[in-house]
Amino acid sequence: MKQALRLAYRNLIGAGLRTWLNVGVLSFTFVLILFYNGLIDGWNKQAKRDIIAWEYGQGQVLHHDYDALDPFTILDGHGPISSIKGNVTPVLVQQATIYPEGRSITCIIKGVETEQNIIELPTSKFKESDTELPVLIGKNMSVKSGLSIGDEVLIRWRDKEGTFDATNVTIIGIFESTVPTIDAGQLYMPIEKLWELTGLNNEATFFIAGEGYKHNKSSKWKFKSQNDLLETLNAMIETKKASGSIMYVLLLAIALLAIFDTQVLSIFRRQKEIGTYIALGMTRREVVRLFTVEGFMYSFLAVILGSIYGIPLLWFLAKNGIPYPVEEVQDFGVPIANTMYPVFGLGLIIGTLLLVILSATIVSYLPARKIAKMNPVDAIKGKLQ
Repeated sequence: MKQALRLAYRNLIGAGLRTWLNVGVLSFTFVLILFYNGLIDGWNKQAKRDIIAWEYGQGQVLHHDYDALDPFTILDGHGPISSIKGNVTPVLVQQATIYPEGRSITCIIKGVETEQNIIELPTSKFKESDTELPVLIGKNMSVKSGLSIGDEVLIRWRDKEGTFDATNVTIIGIFESTVPTIDAGQLYMPIEKLWELTGLNNEATFFIAGEGYKHNKSSKWKFKSQNDLLETLNAMIETKKASGSIMYVLLLAIALLAIFDTQVLSIFRRQKEIGTYIALGMTRREVVRLFTVEGFMYSFLAVILGSIYGIPLLWFLAKNGIPYPVEEVQDFGVPIANTMYPVFGLGLIIGTLLLVILSATIVSYLPARKIAKMNPVDAIKGKLQ
């Protein structure tokens, strides 16, 4: 085996530029696969962490008539907060319309507890305000509505009887979050104030669960765990991985095709050399192994070359992050931070390493099988079979 490695190394170095072109393309593919998957993994972790911290908590307990994706269920989807016990915070959801500068904007108003600490929504600002009807909005909502801290805006809603009513509310704070689903078209006020406006005293649409909450399975309220709530996000992440894999599969295929063509050409041009090896006592299996080892050496050199420029590049990106134009995707409801930090786990690195090495080795073995059918006399004469 040592002799095969030594001979394969000499053959590759002797090929000169052709070898380094193949190695360069393969190393670029290796680094690109690591980068893309690390970026997706980093986005996945950041998105899950933020959406749990800002919206999901340890899960949600929803009224049996309420569907977060169906606005027509908001009117009847609420029940008494005494129905749920434990470490939870209630949220009352109602439809409303605001009229900033004479414009009409349909929105959702959510009543939340001032003292809650399960999610990172800065509800403590309600306690710091002395206004009659304080309201929090997100940065994106502020931009779309043109509202700033201290502004008063007319809001219209329906009470429990279905009667329309209207009053002015005051913007007392604007929060910034990477989770657009808690920002776009939403206003937050103390749940006690929303009870007064709607007449739905001591009622909630859903609860956000904190640490240690245990749901009573006999309850009519629906409990959705973190895994249930993150199902859509997980599906989106898997879709992005699948679509991205097309790109690096194409690049890997180009690199492997170059190696395959090189090996086929090498076998064609080195027939006399192969015949000589066999005539000198090397078995056909040993000669096939030699060409297969050459394919392995391509991937080995590619990993070394990729590590030389890939390690500092990927380390820099993992430490400093990659700026992302969040404003362009906020309306899609995708949780993305202003700076995305790739995550390069040990499993990702080893998996990519094995993918590149095994692929190059197999691609080199395929044309090398022809050697087993060669007649050594004809090979020495340079005659094709």
